Amino acid sequence: MPVAASAIYFINLRGDILINRLYRDDVGGNMVDAFRTHIMQTKELGTCPVRQIGGCSFLFMRISNVYIVIVVSSNANVACAFKFIVEAVTLFKSYFGGAFDEDAIRNNFVLIYELLDEIMDFGYPQNLSPEILKLYITQEGVRSPFSSKPVDRPVPNATLQVTGAVGWRREGLSYKKNEVFLDIVESVNLLMSSKGSVLRCDVTGKILLKCFLSGMPDLKLGLNDKIGLEKESQLKSRPTKSGKTIELDDVTFHQCVNLTRFNTEKTVSFVPPDGEFELMKYRITEGVNLPFRVLPTINELGRTRMEVNVKVKSVFGAKMFALGVVIKIPVPKQTAKAHFQVTSGRAKYNPSIDSLVWKIRKFPGQTESTLSAEVELISTIAEKKSWTRPPIQMEFQVPMFTASGLRVRFLKVWEKSGYNTVEWVRYITKAGSYEIRC
Repeated sequence: MPVAASAIYFINLRGDILINRLYRDDVGGNMVDAFRTHIMQTKELGTCPVRQIGGCSFLFMRISNVYIVIVVSSNANVACAFKFIVEAVTLFKSYFGGAFDEDAIRNNFVLIYELLDEIMDFGYPQNLSPEILKLYITQEGVRSPFSSKPVDRPVPNATLQVTGAVGWRREGLSYKKNEVFLDIVESVNLLMSSKGSVLRCDVTGKILLKCFLSGMPDLKLGLNDKIGLEKESQLKSRPTKSGKTIELDDVTFHQCVNLTRFNTEKTVSFVPPDGEFELMKYRITEGVNLPFRVLPTINELGRTRMEVNVKVKSVFGAKMFALGVVIKIPVPKQTAKAHFQVTSGRAKYNPSIDSLVWKIRKFPGQTESTLSAEVELISTIAEKKSWTRPPIQMEFQVPMFTASGLRVRFLKVWEKSGYNTVEWVRYITKAGSYEIRC
């Protein structure tokens, strides 16, 4: 469902109209008075960014000291409207040198009107790419005197970008050293019982690329053979030689990916944008390789003492290691102090979060560490409330390890000039919501 905007207003904090554009005749020019009267003067700007007044909907967002308001008279896609506002502000900043506020709007109102006519047609959003629009709207914006960011001007060869087909990349790029950096970043979410059984587990991952490549290259990324794509464009599992499978419950590709070739060749083929971008997002709920197992034992000894024993085992390979490992073990609010014995790292009691905080800077694979603590509690006259025992929480990062098992088989770069490239591939798994009941 498109936005179908009837009008767009740029309003300062006093309610003055800086710029407005009417795209349809189904709303009156005085609709902004309703916004000022029913929303701005009643101080309801921070409650909800969508309001309905007199048969019209007002979708608004504050950027710096300016409110951008979209007025619609029909059922519209609200998410699309806010995405339009965010991308429009990014476009304006690219022309103004990074600033977007009331002064920037007043200094560039002619340019803004020209851009508004290009990025929205009869209320429907059009192309908002700064790289493409700068190819044929070449007017320079008036930069703020406080902005130090240069205004980039692309190579003035717009035919391919404006008409066809690779709108996310411009021609004429040139680098002395052609490199590709690929990162697979995964977050493990876990809820485990105190006896070690998994109650809930999933992995959310993304593939990040940073490309510094000349010309118009065609990249082909091959992932391990555990992934297939159904004809209905839904991902399903496929057995490997070892009999194991990976089931992707959800996957999203960047617009540059050729989905037809992925369906037929099981490879991710694309012409990349220049610089850094997110190629792919995915989620996995089956066959997760947990990096750590935590076995806690907590005994309450009367009203004033408690014993805490926690054993942490690293399950990943012996040649790997985890960095920045933090285990937060909850204790009652009436805790006075704690005495620790740890086999590695350091531990202390943090009263601000009611937890014993155990930090291990570097945790090798296939090893285990233990913490033993005697916790002294403050004796109270009032009847003792039962302690709910919140779960233990973990933080960590494990380089060169993927909890999903996803791996890069190859990354090939082809460009008609035949230059050589250097490809870098890294993996990292970190904790999302990693919790163990105690």
